Amino acid sequence: MEISHPTASFSSSKGDETEFEAELTLSEKIKAFKSSNFDPEGYVTNKCRQMNEKQIRMLVKYLVDLKAASAEEMRKSVYANYSAFIRTSREISDLEGQLLSLRNFLSTQAALIHALSEGARLESFSSGSEGSMKVNIFDLEDREPSNTEKWLAQFLEDLEVLLAERRVKEALDALDEGERIAKEANHQKTLTQSSLLLLKNTITEQRQRLADQLAEAACQPSTRSVELRSSVQALKQLGDGPRAHNLLLKSHKQKLQYNMQGLRPGTSNGATYTSSLSQLVFSTIAQAASDSLAVFGDEPAYTSELVTWAVKETESFSLLIKRHVLASSAAGGGLRVVAECVQICLGHCSLLESRGLALSPVLLRLFRPCIEQALSANLKRIEHSTAAFAAADDWSLAYPPVGTRSLGSASLGSVIASQSKLSSSAHRFNSMAQDLCEDVGPLESLQFADHALEGLVQAFNSYVNMLINALPGSVETENLEGSGSRIVRMAETEAQQIALLANALLLADELLPRAASKLQPFSQNSRIDEPPRRTSERQNRAPEQRELKRRLQRFVDQLRDSFCRQHALELIFMEDGSVRLSAEMYISMDGNADEPEWFPSPIYQELFAKLTRIASIASDTFVGRERFATMLLMRLTETVILWLSDDQSFWEEIEEGPKPLGPLGLQQFYLDMEFVILFASQGRYLSRNLHQVIKNIIGRAIESVAATGLDPYSVLPEDDWFAEVAQIAIKMLTGQATFGNVDQDILSPTASVSAKSISSAISHGSN
Repeated sequence: MEISHPTASFSSSKGDETEFEAELTLSEKIKAFKSSNFDPEGYVTNKCRQMNEKQIRMLVKYLVDLKAASAEEMRKSVYANYSAFIRTSREISDLEGQLLSLRNFLSTQAALIHALSEGARLESFSSGSEGSMKVNIFDLEDREPSNTEKWLAQFLEDLEVLLAERRVKEALDALDEGERIAKEANHQKTLTQSSLLLLKNTITEQRQRLADQLAEAACQPSTRSVELRSSVQALKQLGDGPRAHNLLLKSHKQKLQYNMQGLRPGTSNGATYTSSLSQLVFSTIAQAASDSLAVFGDEPAYTSELVTWAVKETESFSLLIKRHVLASSAAGGGLRVVAECVQICLGHCSLLESRGLALSPVLLRLFRPCIEQALSANLKRIEHSTAAFAAADDWSLAYPPVGTRSLGSASLGSVIASQSKLSSSAHRFNSMAQDLCEDVGPLESLQFADHALEGLVQAFNSYVNMLINALPGSVETENLEGSGSRIVRMAETEAQQIALLANALLLADELLPRAASKLQPFSQNSRIDEPPRRTSERQNRAPEQRELKRRLQRFVDQLRDSFCRQHALELIFMEDGSVRLSAEMYISMDGNADEPEWFPSPIYQELFAKLTRIASIASDTFVGRERFATMLLMRLTETVILWLSDDQSFWEEIEEGPKPLGPLGLQQFYLDMEFVILFASQGRYLSRNLHQVIKNIIGRAIESVAATGLDPYSVLPEDDWFAEVAQIAIKMLTGQATFGNVDQDILSPTASVSAKSISSAISHGSN
């Protein structure tokens, strides 16, 4: 038997494996399975005949995915055509009722015509003598009624009693018995046409009467579930299933509205009101589904009507929750309240999925705007509150205050051990960020984690911009003068400025990633209808965490670069705007008659002193993060040297100026650069890039001297001399040098040292 194959077929050949991932529509994929001649066993046998284990596994996975996709497509199709299906079902039911009424009417007309014809025959019989007439009447009056006629009289009386006493089951049995007798009487002619017509009309009338009684009972709020189900079952047996199902749903709706009258949103908090109302609504829907299934089974028409009714009730419930709870909380940024209420609703709603009612999409569609509004308002509140704290922040680092929600009930010792020192504004930002992620975490199934995380990243960017503005003389602060932007308290001292870096670094490297991990808790599912995450899925979160840290680190780098740029400008420029690091300081040395004092230039002395102070502060601040402190010192040194390397006016004056760079100026320049290399190397922040840039600068200076016709190497001392002078300068600037023949003024960090003093000190130190 030939078996048709789906378009994305499986083959034993390796080349056909690419068809597994072919971009085919669902209709094309299941085309082979639609055939009336489809043979499952033959299909599997044909496919698996030459397959290896891997290909069989791929086939199984393909079929499982195809099954899930087909089920989802069928579910979507059913939902998409609910309204049309119900409308058509109701029209068919109405048409059936009209046809039934028309049939009863025609039966009544036929019976009347038959009765009239019998009456005409009786009149023709009475046209004889008067005596014969009396005999016939006598005979009719004295005739003994038949058993069927006796049953009819008793049946009519009993049926009236059963209906009056509301004995539904017995009345249904009696009506069924009456219909059976009517059929037999019509076939066997045991009743006259008038009696048969009376029986049929009575059955029809009493059926309608019983149906009205059942409908009235079903609509009573006091009717219990068992009684309601019995009434609806009886009404269905009477032949009016659509009306019975409609009354079933109507009864549950009336009970729901009656019970909701006892719930007042103003008398309880939002979560309590939401919980009570949610439990009431979804338990009512669950009961309605149970009753519908028990009475009507899984007939598509009734199932569709039930789902449509449940969706409508869920929408009404959602609007109530939005109006009384979510709207005000969302507008005020009450994300915690919104998330809690939404989770309560989803929890009750998910219990209906086992009954085939997936109402979660309805809730998500209606609640999503409120969640987004609450999340946006919360993120704005983080920015505003942090800005308010930054305006009064003294930029001193301390442990977080005990008692915040993020700390919970942990002991003070564990808090100090697990927390980091931050300034007040950073503590505020961190606590609000942690709270935000805790609130959004339960809503992971709504796919709000990415939205919250992106908002948190942007809020951190805003906070880093505030920290940049807190740097004295920063470009951003100068550009904001008079612009009406938020006021940030200036970080005047170097310790305060490093505290800015500590705030940004700890938030980006540890605290915000810790908060972000709450947005993707491994104990929850990524979606309502998905199984719990496996270990491999947990490991997949590591790249996302690394990407988050990289994004946050870029903002920290911006703050670090602003810090380095500010301190470099303080060194290079004086308060009046003049440049301290100019070519004149080297060119003018060869015009003096006196012997120069060989010591690093003042600007490089200050650079060394600044780096030493920053290194001391950073070692106490960045405990456990020494690499960041090293990168900070490296970046600051590079900023100064790169400015010198890129300063066109400096090199134009040296290379093309009216007065060339002389031997003494070259020697001083060489000494300054070797001094930078030495203290950067000893501080372990001499990067390869910095070392190469310095070597290029020295080479450029040597070339400028060589261009004048002078051999630069003939006037430069040996490299050991520069290293010794630079080393003694470092000791003297740090107060570590104690030489007997060097007086106190020479040992001062702000003093200069002559070549003779240095030579004497070196020779004395070597003895």
